Amino acid sequence: MAAQRLSRRQFLHNTLTAGGVAALTALSWSRVWGANERLRVASVGVEGKGWSDHISVAASPHVEIVALCDVDEGADHLGKAAEKYPRARRFTDWRRLFEQARDFDAVIVSTPDHMHAPIALPAMKLGKHVFCQKPLTHTVFEARQMRLAAEKYHVVTQMGNQIQSHQAYRTAVKLVHDGVIGRVKEVHSWQSGPMRWILVDDRPPGADPVPQTLHWDEWLGVAPERPYKTIKDKQKDKPLYHPFNWRAWQDFSNGQLGDFGCHILDPVFLALGLTAPTTVHAEAPALNREIWYKRSTVSYQFPGTERTAGQMLSLTWYDGQGHVPPPEVHGLPKKYKLPMAGSVLIGEKGSMVIPHFALPKLFPEEKFADFKMEVVPSVDHYVSWADACRGEGKTTSSFAYASPLTETVLLGTIAIRVPGETLRWDSTRLAIPNSTAANGLLTKRYRKGWEPSWIA
Repeated sequence: MAAQRLSRRQFLHNTLTAGGVAALTALSWSRVWGANERLRVASVGVEGKGWSDHISVAASPHVEIVALCDVDEGADHLGKAAEKYPRARRFTDWRRLFEQARDFDAVIVSTPDHMHAPIALPAMKLGKHVFCQKPLTHTVFEARQMRLAAEKYHVVTQMGNQIQSHQAYRTAVKLVHDGVIGRVKEVHSWQSGPMRWILVDDRPPGADPVPQTLHWDEWLGVAPERPYKTIKDKQKDKPLYHPFNWRAWQDFSNGQLGDFGCHILDPVFLALGLTAPTTVHAEAPALNREIWYKRSTVSYQFPGTERTAGQMLSLTWYDGQGHVPPPEVHGLPKKYKLPMAGSVLIGEKGSMVIPHFALPKLFPEEKFADFKMEVVPSVDHYVSWADACRGEGKTTSSFAYASPLTETVLLGTIAIRVPGETLRWDSTRLAIPNSTAANGLLTKRYRKGWEPSWIA
């Protein structure tokens, strides 16, 4: 299937002139579902996490996958999904999908991070409900735009931080809400696993042939042009970007914090009712011009809430292989080994470890030896979105919640790029007033012809 080359401006022009469809809100597109009518879903990015996303949404008996879009037509990408859903229309360019196949109600966006907002924003403008992978966006400005668009077009949204709906995180949140560890004094969160997607220390010179199945220009999307490239790894050619190792590169992702922050910080936000931080400070090695860091410590200060012990709450994030909070800050027993990833909440009555992801553990162990933990049952993060699109129930990670969480996570990645500076965050003005360099990183430049259309 040959991909037709459409510029962003051409796409918007064609859509607007075809009866003004793009100007319609979701209310204009709203449908009244009958008892046996299905939600028609399009999936953009259908392999990897995209595969599990659309499979999980399609587990609902009320869902039909009607369109598939992936920049890779290979047998293990678009071909695999097409075999699963032979009646679904196939596309290699999301702009063609939105222009030619409007007979769907909702879209799943499971692409690399840099394409989340550029795809989700016009989808919402067309009145489509959106399920978007975490982190919600590539920049702080994009995250704010996603929330505004969801509000303006009245669509049902959900971010793919699906562990939020697992019994482990739900139980942890309830324990805090029930006051089991008292008001929380400080939080330490971490992801100490290896960053296997960092294969090189800098971008290698030269170019390699693009696989015949891959539409490289569409894969780059809004990112600056660069040649396709592989490297030798254990005597094999290993792709530097597609389909997995794009996480190493600043043009496409936000590194380890961007990858895991919207998961690991999620139960902390829900448990404590956190809002926007007031300051962010990072310690990290100087960044290569293109590749993400291998280790960082990010310190956030948040306004206190009814579930915190003071007027301010300190939350510290640690990442990098083997990088966990030291014993002197978490105060847990020396014999206890921290999980590879998770959080510890230090409360007035005790501490709680929230592993990523398993049921929480309470300390001191002797104090809680007879405590009977009430496990909160899991819910289906994916089917609940599909149900909410049909008017049944609500989502728990709508963009109204997911966008501020994402902003916080991405502020940390900005601080990593200006290590040693304490950044003041003005959420109302969407500004970092005390650092010109950091303030400029709230947004980015977009490749000519691919510029998104923003919410005023």
